Amino acid sequence: MLLAAVILIVGVALIFDFINGFHDAANSIATVVSTRVLSPNLAVAWAAFFNFIAAFSGGVHVANTMGKGIINFDMLRGAGPSAVLSVIFAALMGAIAWNLLTWWWGLPSSSSHALAGGMIGATVPVLGFKGLMGAGIAKIAAFIVLSPLIGTFLGMTLMLISTWVVHKQTPTYVDRWFRRLQLVSSAIFSYSHGTNDAQKVMGIIAVVLFGTIWKDRPFHIDWWMIISCHAAIALGTFFGGWRIIRTMGHSLTKLAPIGGFSAETGGGVTIIALAELGIPVSTTHTITGAIVGVGSTRGWRAVKWGVAGRIIWAWVFTIPAAALMALLVYGLTQVVVRLVG
Repeated sequence: MLLAAVILIVGVALIFDFINGFHDAANSIATVVSTRVLSPNLAVAWAAFFNFIAAFSGGVHVANTMGKGIINFDMLRGAGPSAVLSVIFAALMGAIAWNLLTWWWGLPSSSSHALAGGMIGATVPVLGFKGLMGAGIAKIAAFIVLSPLIGTFLGMTLMLISTWVVHKQTPTYVDRWFRRLQLVSSAIFSYSHGTNDAQKVMGIIAVVLFGTIWKDRPFHIDWWMIISCHAAIALGTFFGGWRIIRTMGHSLTKLAPIGGFSAETGGGVTIIALAELGIPVSTTHTITGAIVGVGSTRGWRAVKWGVAGRIIWAWVFTIPAAALMALLVYGLTQVVVRLVG
């Protein structure tokens, strides 16, 4: 019975990973589609490939943070296998619900923060606030602000440098070269997306396994977790979230290939660097900041601040909204268990 429950929760975790890729496909391909360097179908295939190959060199720092940096893993494991399974199931379902809602609304919210919020909301009724890791949560919350600011700065800086380097060239020449370079920059960003986002679910799967059927083993990330999570997020990216792609690629600002290159490179470098530090940042926040930074080099009116404002509100509400949904799922689950029992 316990083994069947564990397999079910691991399956739900991989479904979340798929939805994460589906939801965040816009982050990986919005710029390369909006600049017409690749068609949408080719773009998602390109992004999915680099999502997957990140499995072989991306590390597991973020996975360890998600597994032991948001909730007190030892306390949760001590509460017993049923507590572990209930908390993780509610956390995943709360995050999935928020992701699907924001996908439907066309808002590029953060899957990272949805999962963190879900873990917080599901843990409190079981362990209380003492079961939360305040330092880890504060670090994640801080980068809600810092990651888009870093993305904005790097996107703006790269755009200014790129423009200066080619300012004597003809527009046709510039466009031709940056269309080629954008294939590289989109690969960098898709790699960073796989590196950061796939690791979150590895941490969740590890909590489930090492908190239940393998509780006598030390917490670590196995190779099969890495491969399966990267495969799931790559598949999700391949099927794409087209509602959000329209918001990111067309509604926020108008991009040329030189701008797409600058935004993707700035966003990708930011995410890879922070992943090495074990910080589960939002790829959504970072690429949005980078796009805004690129657009602002043409003047503040080049950015559609009404659209940007809607996106920012989604960022603000993601953690508490996902936490509330996870809390509701946990409550409903307990009611069903009592009725069945």
